[in-house]
Amino acid sequence: MGASERDGERRPGRRALLIGGAAAGVAGGAVLERDRLSRLWWRLPGAQKPRAAGAVDFRGARWLAASPANYRRADRPYDYAIDRVVVHVTQGSRSSAVRAFQDPGHQAAAHYIVGADGQVTQMIRELDVAFHAGNRAFNERSVGIEHEGFVERASSFTDAMYAASARLTARICERYGIPVDRRHIVGHAEVPGADHTDPGPHWDWDRYMGLVRRAASGTPQG
Repeated sequence: MGASERDGERRPGRRALLIGGAAAGVAGGAVLERDRLSRLWWRLPGAQKPRAAGAVDFRGARWLAASPANYRRADRPYDYAIDRVVVHVTQGSRSSAVRAFQDPGHQAAAHYIVGADGQVTQMIRELDVAFHAGNRAFNERSVGIEHEGFVERASSFTDAMYAASARLTARICERYGIPVDRRHIVGHAEVPGADHTDPGPHWDWDRYMGLVRRAASGTPQG
């Protein structure tokens, strides 16, 4: 067999390259379409995206499910990018907030509640849209964190609460690439159109943001 024949075996003709490239393009397109459909099938009427019962997004949190009437199932960040954390205050005890979020008539709930003792309770998965901010666009783009207490009582905001909430917010920011600044970590009162005042004048933003930055950098909070 001559050299030219061997070279011909090594180098497919232009027609073969075109056909092969087209086939690869079709195969690649099929993979992309299959991947897209795998994320969209659950939006069909009656479809339920698989969920692990009791799974949490923050290590150490305890799971108590909110009523499905108080959030919307989604597949964030694939369908809605997450770029905000919204800080709330419950205006009551942790147990009263849990009851409210489990009440289908309440029509609102946050993803997390942080207690005065530092215990984190998750009630809605981060991939779902919680009805917490009073603004649809913000609901779709944010994670909501409630804090046990009252806006008018500075004593509501304990050291344990600040520390636990800062660790939670730092992990959320890390997970979605959210900048650790006051443009992206906001109070409920700062949400456009909001009629709430939380977290109120006694929430120490300077202290809180410092703790979030330290948690994000891995520096012990002390």
